[in-house]
Amino acid sequence: MIGTDEQIAKWKHEKTIGIIGLGDMGLLYATRFSKAGWRVICCDRPEFYEELKEKYSSESFNVVENGTLVSRASDYIIYSVEAENIENIVKMYGAASKVGSIVGGQTSCKNAEINAFEKYLPSDCEIVSVHSLHGPKVNTEGQPLVLINHRTKSQESFDLVESLMSCLKSQHVYLSYEEHDKITADTQAVTHAAFLSMGVAWYKIRIYPWTLGVNKWHGSLENVKVNISLRIYSNKWHVYAGLALTNPAAHKQITQYAKSATELFTLFVEGKKDELTKRLQVAKDFVFGNHNGLLLLHDLALDDYSLSKHEKGEDNEVIPNSHLSLLAIVDSWYQLGIDPYDHMICSTPLFRIFLGVSEYLFLTDGLLEQTIDAAINVPEFRADDMEFVIAARSWSNIVSFGNFELYKRQFEEVQQFFTPMFPEANAIGNEMIKTILEHSKSKNL
Repeated sequence: MIGTDEQIAKWKHEKTIGIIGLGDMGLLYATRFSKAGWRVICCDRPEFYEELKEKYSSESFNVVENGTLVSRASDYIIYSVEAENIENIVKMYGAASKVGSIVGGQTSCKNAEINAFEKYLPSDCEIVSVHSLHGPKVNTEGQPLVLINHRTKSQESFDLVESLMSCLKSQHVYLSYEEHDKITADTQAVTHAAFLSMGVAWYKIRIYPWTLGVNKWHGSLENVKVNISLRIYSNKWHVYAGLALTNPAAHKQITQYAKSATELFTLFVEGKKDELTKRLQVAKDFVFGNHNGLLLLHDLALDDYSLSKHEKGEDNEVIPNSHLSLLAIVDSWYQLGIDPYDHMICSTPLFRIFLGVSEYLFLTDGLLEQTIDAAINVPEFRADDMEFVIAARSWSNIVSFGNFELYKRQFEEVQQFFTPMFPEANAIGNEMIKTILEHSKSKNL
């Protein structure tokens, strides 16, 4: 429960908030908390201390040299570090935690985080973790914010954390760490795998798909695919690696996604239209059978958000795409027994967009039938689909190996290929995502 104005004012006067890790999300928290009147100290790696101290000298939060200094002085300590490194960093600084302090983390996988806290924190420390389910470039207002009350001695401790987080104006969701990891796997793991695989496929055939004219990769659905894929590759690799590799539930989802993509593509190649139609109809009935009301992207024109410089004329014919990436997501939801609508309360912007375009494909009159026909009878996307399947299987193998170095290498290879396009792609993509999120908010989706 959020404290009264009087109680919050007292906490702001008496309590210190510490943040270990000044990456994009750590910086977002430090900035928002301090501007709201909280006393905030933070750090990053010691070798960056002088640089960061000077860089943020005009900010209202204080930068100190290391996590020991943050831990000794702070009443609530937030570890905002990569999931891959959470255990080592808690081992390094956990013992220095202020007596009776509250400790939490902002990683995407809470299993590893909670295990590290239980292993290395003093027994007098309380544990309240959080997770903002969005990236640092997204407006926090109205976005889901998970709060996990894992170990507290009093309600006041949790109230302090919730009151602090209230300045973000996010929508609070209360979960256990096990529930958090299952839901984030269901909503994020496959979404990321799909867009990552698109990027790899385009990289392997050395094309920027929006440069091919209006015959291929043209229209609203294609704009979403391109903009979201490039948005992901413009971020840091560890943002996605942590969730995929450290969350056991995510492994199952990504493996199934690759399996669905492979099996659907096999039906394409074998020309088994009836079998493909039956399989997708079963998946459609399971995922969208209870759907009623407007689509998530109803009445939303996304044709303007294209990187393409080509104008479609009356004589131009757009080749229909097989949309294998979207067919595979709905098929994998069915195979895993996942109802994506169950998790809307704590879904990321990317998940809502991906669900929106999948919904659009499956529920727009005649579009699924056109897509199935293209998958069987239109050869122009066959090579692209083959590369997509290979890419999806490659990501699945990397995740099953649990190999951060392989993940980083593949991610950064593709990232380097698209780097010249990021400034324009991010500008257009940000406007598209802003439009979609405002549209969703206005319809309470």
